Amino acid sequence: MPGLPPDDELQQQDEVQLAEVRDAFGVIRVVQIGAYRFLEFGDAIEQSCVFQGDPSWLEYDYTRAMLLGALCHDAPETALFLGLGAGNLTQACLKFLPLEDVEAIELRPDVPRLAMEFLGLDDDPRLTIRIGDATELLDSAETADLIFLDLYTDQGPGVGHLAWRFLERCREKLNPGGWLIINQWAGNDGKPLGAALLRGLYHRHYWECPVKEGNVVLLIPADLEQRLNMGRLQMRAGELAPRLGYSLQPLIEALRPAT
Repeated sequence: MPGLPPDDELQQQDEVQLAEVRDAFGVIRVVQIGAYRFLEFGDAIEQSCVFQGDPSWLEYDYTRAMLLGALCHDAPETALFLGLGAGNLTQACLKFLPLEDVEAIELRPDVPRLAMEFLGLDDDPRLTIRIGDATELLDSAETADLIFLDLYTDQGPGVGHLAWRFLERCREKLNPGGWLIINQWAGNDGKPLGAALLRGLYHRHYWECPVKEGNVVLLIPADLEQRLNMGRLQMRAGELAPRLGYSLQPLIEALRPAT
């Protein structure tokens, strides 16, 4: 199974720049190192990593944790991605979940174009991509069983990650039984960025999955009556593991109630 080589080996491999564009927000690059291609913003700030042999392969734990969050739902049919990046999480969800309709909102028009040209993003008929600011376009999006929030720039998380009303609207966009999955930065204390805000907004009724990249992925149910069924989650993850090529069990073991 693929896996990034150690840092010293990566440094010894040649980096090849495949594309560079400038837009109103700065620079976007696609570079290749060995069998991997990277989407970068700004001063070589990595946004996505794609294995050329399988663009649905999730290399990093934070993307695997977000996929794990999707498995909290019994049978999701619809999904909304706020932030597309290279699209490998979107492709993994389209491949491994029974999704029928997927919408992605991406701020920068060159991102999906580069993802399709260089990063293996499929032109899947189930996928609709809209260009614009997710904080402005969310209200016009359809409700969904799964919502993924991953709005990062070369400066870090976008304003939506700490905006009370936007985060509230994200949960309101969920269908009954749905899950909001947020890739949140973590502070030095290991708690998610804006922990106090999140605890107040979601009434401490969510779960956290800290990952080795330094982020904390949040799994937030649609309402306070909805619970995380750990037994079903483990069963689904175990059934999916042979198709994924990796186990989600270490991430399940890392899950914790809101702190």
